[in-house]
Amino acid sequence: MKQNVSMDKIQAHCKTVGFVFPGSEIYGGFANTWDFGPIGVELKNNIKRAWWKKFVQERTDTFGVDCAILMNPRVWDASGHVASFGDPKMDCKNCKQRFRADTLIEEHSKGAVSAEAMTNEQMEAYIEEHNIHCPHCGAKDWTPIRKFNPMFITSRGTLEADADKVYLRPETCQGEYVNFLNVQRTTRAKIPFAIAQIGKSFRNEITPGNFLFRTIEFEQMELQKFCHDKDSMDIYNDYKQQAWNFVTSLGLQADHLRFHDHDKLAHYAKAACDIQYLFPMGWQELNGVHHRGTWDLSRHQEYSGKSMAYLDPFTNEKYIPTVIEYSIGADRLTLALICEAYDEETLENGETRVVMHFHPAIAPYKVAVLPLQKNLSEKAKEVFSKLSTFFMCDYDEAGSIGKRYRRQDQIGTPMCVTIDFDTLEDNTVTLRDRDTMEQIRLPIEELVPYITNKIAF
Repeated sequence: MKQNVSMDKIQAHCKTVGFVFPGSEIYGGFANTWDFGPIGVELKNNIKRAWWKKFVQERTDTFGVDCAILMNPRVWDASGHVASFGDPKMDCKNCKQRFRADTLIEEHSKGAVSAEAMTNEQMEAYIEEHNIHCPHCGAKDWTPIRKFNPMFITSRGTLEADADKVYLRPETCQGEYVNFLNVQRTTRAKIPFAIAQIGKSFRNEITPGNFLFRTIEFEQMELQKFCHDKDSMDIYNDYKQQAWNFVTSLGLQADHLRFHDHDKLAHYAKAACDIQYLFPMGWQELNGVHHRGTWDLSRHQEYSGKSMAYLDPFTNEKYIPTVIEYSIGADRLTLALICEAYDEETLENGETRVVMHFHPAIAPYKVAVLPLQKNLSEKAKEVFSKLSTFFMCDYDEAGSIGKRYRRQDQIGTPMCVTIDFDTLEDNTVTLRDRDTMEQIRLPIEELVPYITNKIAF
């Protein structure tokens, strides 16, 4: 249930209940880093599992990999990241903070203006004309825009003199490209087929706040579909719709989403489109679908000296496959679903109830087991043991039952099972629904099939 809440309120709630904590907090933090807490790690893992289920498990033409973060440096020469990868940065002369110029423009306009097609000169003119101030100190004294390569550089070798420069990968897709031949050979896959991966990427981002939206360490869920060029636009449009269907199936409302076709395309691309979500700071990218042509495999063929051509077993045509890429950030999607789920309800007695309306399939805990009183804990732990074999469950016996219901509402637990004195007599429990707060009585032996049906995705 979307409402006008600030990112600061979302961030505070996440810290309070255990979704997300500031990175290295006891040392004063570390900019743009965040740690997922006990509740957040369950939510994020459930989102990743839901994505894998839809795009790998339920498909016969998609195969998963988990590729190394550190790759041969020549990979990044071939991809163009060493020579041309960079962001338009400008510094505040007053406080010395550095910002992305395109981000300043998009956040100032709350997503109404896209800076992707602007030149550096046009961005500088826009910032001047619209009197955009430094988000950190409020000054308006900017350096000219400069290109900044955000790849993290490290070294490999036991002695500094022998060290070779290597990079923390700024994206996960190169692992799928360099393993195209391995996957095709071992799976005996026929074009078209896809390679999927969930993994960490790293970028030396210097941006103003916005919580999980843009961080220096992030997780991507993505796939590369390898196909014949004649089929590529149909596949591109199909993945646009699949991407939309996936995020709406998780609970994002359609009126908080929109397609945004790129104004400026890479020289090798035929099409590119984002799905944007209405975050508290405005419309921002949630995922992307890109028609990358034959660029990626052709470049790796050129730089590795290894043929990346595919021989069609039916037509005997030999060609470099075209790539359609679908990518969505696990952290960014988690943030969107938190924003979407957050709600403050005014109850009949005038109290405010904070509740997270997560789809049950991605809720951190599926059910909480709550003994009405502590002297019922033995029976309650017996029920917990039974349910936790099938679902991620919480157990709480501290405080009044009303306060414990509220705690579960705040983390989005769909159902609460309360063990009371009647349970000892007839082996039934009270089952409370998070969204309606309605309660039913159910035999313990019926809990597993009932909950299973409720959390189906």
